[in-house]
Amino acid sequence: MYALVDGNNFYVSCERVFRPSLNGLPVVVLSNNDGCAIARSNEAKALGIAMGAPWFQIKHLAEDAGLVALSANFALYGDMSDRMMSLAAGLGPAQEIYSIDESFIDLSGVKGDLVERSHKIRARILQWVGIPCGIGIGPTKTLAKLANHIAKTAERKPGVYPDKLSQVCNLAALDQAERDAVYAATAAGEVWGVGRQISKQLQAGGIHTVLDLMKLDPATVRSKWNVVLERTVRELQGTPCIDLDHSPAAKKEIACTRSFGRPITEQHHIAEAVTEFASRAAEKVRKQHSQAGQVLVFIRTSPFRKDAQYSRSMVTPLRHPSADTTCIVKAALQGLNHIFKQGFNYAKAGVMLLDLQPDTNQQAELDLEDGDSEEDRTKLMTAMDTLNQRFGKGTVLTASAGLDGMRREWSMKQLRRTPAYTTRWDDMPVARA
Repeated sequence: MYALVDGNNFYVSCERVFRPSLNGLPVVVLSNNDGCAIARSNEAKALGIAMGAPWFQIKHLAEDAGLVALSANFALYGDMSDRMMSLAAGLGPAQEIYSIDESFIDLSGVKGDLVERSHKIRARILQWVGIPCGIGIGPTKTLAKLANHIAKTAERKPGVYPDKLSQVCNLAALDQAERDAVYAATAAGEVWGVGRQISKQLQAGGIHTVLDLMKLDPATVRSKWNVVLERTVRELQGTPCIDLDHSPAAKKEIACTRSFGRPITEQHHIAEAVTEFASRAAEKVRKQHSQAGQVLVFIRTSPFRKDAQYSRSMVTPLRHPSADTTCIVKAALQGLNHIFKQGFNYAKAGVMLLDLQPDTNQQAELDLEDGDSEEDRTKLMTAMDTLNQRFGKGTVLTASAGLDGMRREWSMKQLRRTPAYTTRWDDMPVARA
């Protein structure tokens, strides 16, 4: 048995914890540079705001319908996620954190009423962290994901499903007739792993509901579609095909890219951004205990502007695989020097680390140059990561990234971002009697 614990409208719920005045109001959280809606409250969904809706198309609702728009505050969301996941882990013996707001829990060996236990965990998360959750339970991960959808929909749209399935839904606790009724009331497109194109193909073939999908022969599904949909059908039929992922595989490529808050024309401003992106990518590669063999850097103008267009990238191989921030930054800046051209309004840049390999494989070389040894550089990077983790990103940085705390020309547009309530001392809310 598996459970899927999922925070409701997670980004919006995090904001509401510290601003209760937002409860009951239509709220959206905007993407980087305040571009489009990446999270919506139920009230915002009721206004017809779609996921990914551009802000310029919906901003009139701020005046017409009281819509509140906030810039993404990922430092807050990450910290709140850690708190929620630590409590969700109490539901069972093993946990797979699937995304910032979702985690699968292995319920093997858990005795007693799973629905009652789940309600207690949900209440604890709501009381201690402030995040409302939906919990779905099923004999496979796909069924647990489907049960989670049912639990959240039953709470948000009373009458669609039986009231007893609201907030917590255990499909295994229902009799066959109840399960079939629930499956028949759920569109096939709501199933985890059924994409938009597959959903259209299924509808064209007369397969509209989850119940229709479950009745298909897996071998026929594989021959007509693919092995992924076959696995989904088998999971819906109760055959586990997707195990709990206790240790996700290391990434084969790591990238850090951003759009600028305004068009940038000067190379030294772009160099600051590239340094920042390369530093973040280096930190990520160290976190998964890997090292990079090549560094790709790119810059481009905006295709949505009528300005002259320019886009170029360059790959710089490293002398030997490395996870050293200064080595990676140097390679990225060398690439930038070769591809930068004056006279363009640049809108985006990025750094990608390629040819990743485990850091257990070290390429040694003769120490023919002055400077720190490889062991000293490793200790320096460890100290740098520790300080940034303890005191916040940007506490220790490479000088070519510019001075932290100063407004950088390339910084993202985040005019509506709320304080870092839980990760910055100056932003911590103070309660007074």
